[in-house]
Amino acid sequence: MAPMSDHGRVDRLWHNARLATMTAGGAPFGMIERGALALRAGRIAWVGAAAAMPRDLAAAETIDLGGRLVTPGLIDCHTHLVFGGDRSREFERRLAGASYEDIARAGGGIASTVRQTRAADEATLLRQSLPRLDALIAEGVTTIEIKSGYGLDRDGETKLLRVARRLGVERAITVSTSFLGAHALPPEFTGRPDDFIAAVCDDMLPAVAAAGLVDAVDGFVERIAFSAEQMRRVFTVARRLGLPVRLHAEQLSCCGGAALAAEFGALSADHLEHADEAGVAALARAGTVAVLLPGAYYFLRETQPPPVDLLRRHGVPMALATDCNPGTSPLTSLLLALNMACTLFRLTPAEALAGVTRHAARALGLAGELGTLEAGKWCDLCVWDVEQPAELAYRIGFNPLAQRIRRGQ
Repeated sequence: MAPMSDHGRVDRLWHNARLATMTAGGAPFGMIERGALALRAGRIAWVGAAAAMPRDLAAAETIDLGGRLVTPGLIDCHTHLVFGGDRSREFERRLAGASYEDIARAGGGIASTVRQTRAADEATLLRQSLPRLDALIAEGVTTIEIKSGYGLDRDGETKLLRVARRLGVERAITVSTSFLGAHALPPEFTGRPDDFIAAVCDDMLPAVAAAGLVDAVDGFVERIAFSAEQMRRVFTVARRLGLPVRLHAEQLSCCGGAALAAEFGALSADHLEHADEAGVAALARAGTVAVLLPGAYYFLRETQPPPVDLLRRHGVPMALATDCNPGTSPLTSLLLALNMACTLFRLTPAEALAGVTRHAARALGLAGELGTLEAGKWCDLCVWDVEQPAELAYRIGFNPLAQRIRRGQ
C-alpha cells in the first residue's frame, strides 16, 4: 500500500504483525501476513508488507507485535446506549407469551423507557451509560453511534444527545450521534401522530441541529411507530438542515421503509428482516448500507431473518451492530454480535468482520477516515491474541483483545 507523500520520520512503527486490513478485493480479510504499520500524528502514515517498507522510514518508537493479528478498530454503528432504567419485567412478560407489539400497545416498550429517561438527570444517565460503553471499549470498539429517542420532547432529546457527546469526552472513543425524535409516540400526543411529527420537524430537530448535537437523523417506520409518509416530512427537514439520514426499516413488517431510505440516499437502513426485493434493489441503487442487528432478532425470538442472499445478490454492503437498548437488544458485546450474525444470519466470518469495520464506517459516513488499515486514515487498531481472523466470530464469550489503539494512543 502506498505511503503518505512525506513518509520520512514517523512517531511509531509496529512490525512483525499479521494485518487484516479489511480493504475490498484481494485476499480474504485483506490479509498481509508479514506486515508493518507506521503512525504519524494520529494517522496511519504507511502500511503494507514489511519487505516493501520504504528504506528511509525512521520511527521514534518501534514495537514488535510478535506475529499478533491487527484489525481496524471496531465500530458499533447502531446503538441506543443512553437511557434510563431497564425493562427486565417486559423480558419476563415476553417469556410468558406476550409479543413486543402487545407490550408496546399496552404502554410498555419504548414508552416505558421514555418515562424512566425523562425522570433521570444528565449525571444519572452518564453514570448508567458508562459501564455499557466500557464493556464495548474492552472488546476493541473505537467508534460508536449513539441515538436519542427516549426523550421525545425538546428537553429530553437535547439531554440525551448532550450525554452522548459527553461520553466521547469521558472515554477515548469517537461518538457519532443520531437524532431519533421520531422513535415512538409519547403519551401527551396519543392519537395525534401528525401533530407529534410536526413538533419533531418544527421544534426538536431544528433545536438540536442548531446546538451542534446531531450528526445524522434517524426514524422508525413501522406499524407501531410512524408511516413512510410521516417520516418523509422529517427527512425533508433533515435535508434542508444538511444532515444525512438513517432509518429503522422493515423490522416487524414491510412498510416501505427501505424504499424511503433509498429515496433520501440514507447512509443506512437498519434491521430489514421483512425487506422485499424491490426495497433491497432500491437500497443498492442508492448506495445505502444495510445494518443487520442480530441481537434484536435473537432477543425477540424472531423467525424471519433479514434477506442476506438478496443483499448479496444486489451488492448491498452489510454492516453489523449491537443495537444496544433496554427493550429489544440489551447487548454490549460486538464480538458476540459477530457470532450471532454468522450462526443466525449465515454471514461468513469475513462478511461479519467487514460489517464492524469497513461497512460500519460507511454506515456512519466515515469511510474516508475509518474502517480499514490504509495510509491517511485515523490510526484506530485492535491487536488480538488469535491465530485467524475468523476466531473473532467463532468464539463465544471470549475476549482475545491484547491492545486497543485509538488515533495512535
